[in-house]
Amino acid sequence: MSNLRGSALKSNSVNSAYLNWFTRDKEFPFFIQYGEHNEDTPLHKHDDFTELVIVLNGNATHIVDSETYFIKKGNVFIINGPISHAYQNPHEFKICNIMFRSDLLRSAGPDLSTSNGYQALFVLEPLYRNIHSFQSGLSLSIPSLEHVSSIIAGMIKEYNDKQQGYQTMLNSRFMELVVYLSRQYNKQENGTDSNLMHLANAISYIEDHYLEPLTLEEIAARSNISVRHLNRIFQSYYQTTPISYLQRLRLERARMLLRQSGLPITKISYECGFNDSNYFTRKFSKTYGLSPKAFRLSQ
Repeated sequence: MSNLRGSALKSNSVNSAYLNWFTRDKEFPFFIQYGEHNEDTPLHKHDDFTELVIVLNGNATHIVDSETYFIKKGNVFIINGPISHAYQNPHEFKICNIMFRSDLLRSAGPDLSTSNGYQALFVLEPLYRNIHSFQSGLSLSIPSLEHVSSIIAGMIKEYNDKQQGYQTMLNSRFMELVVYLSRQYNKQENGTDSNLMHLANAISYIEDHYLEPLTLEEIAARSNISVRHLNRIFQSYYQTTPISYLQRLRLERARMLLRQSGLPITKISYECGFNDSNYFTRKFSKTYGLSPKAFRLSQ
């Protein structure tokens, strides 16, 4: 982490860090390193990348915007670009930083992207930090941390050796790590923020069934909360309602079918969960500024 201690970053203000500080590989903008902190690091934010942080040893105070948290061996969290953060009062503090463009996570399959642990750790926690202070919910046990360390060691070897196909291998092992951490988050669900896990349950269920008829009551029941509480936590974390989130998924699916298929618009509306094609047309036009027919013709 010596890059972040240079003269470009001053401790009295928030400065920007860029991925090209760490790697100039434009075809594969990805960087992984171990960082051993013996002194405070300045407050900074990541303008163009996301960072997965795994605390491998020791402890420190983590400054996130204006809030402070005690972090220790086993803690895992994601820091997105707009969030300013720093480490203070490190004690035998060693971390692994994996820096990547957020679109790398798009390779996650639907079986992962709809899992509660993935939604909580990689989507909801970083999103919520943009709105409120939030401490990471994932803390790995020593055996789990050892397993994670072995995955990381393999990734670093691939990164350093740069043999043919290393980018494919790094992508594969990064996703292996993402899956493992998501599963660990699921296992410790009872110890995490209850609202976050209720929301992760709701998101997972919606994304798994959004093309089917769904009601607020059904989504709330699957999340083990009331409809009122479901609406409240959706508004708090996403600044939208569960129904708006559901409709956006359906409209995105409809837009893809309009672009890639020759299906009649009425059939697309029904296949995407809209029982009324006129209602579908109104919602599509309001969201994208074009009617479904005009959108199709524009492609």
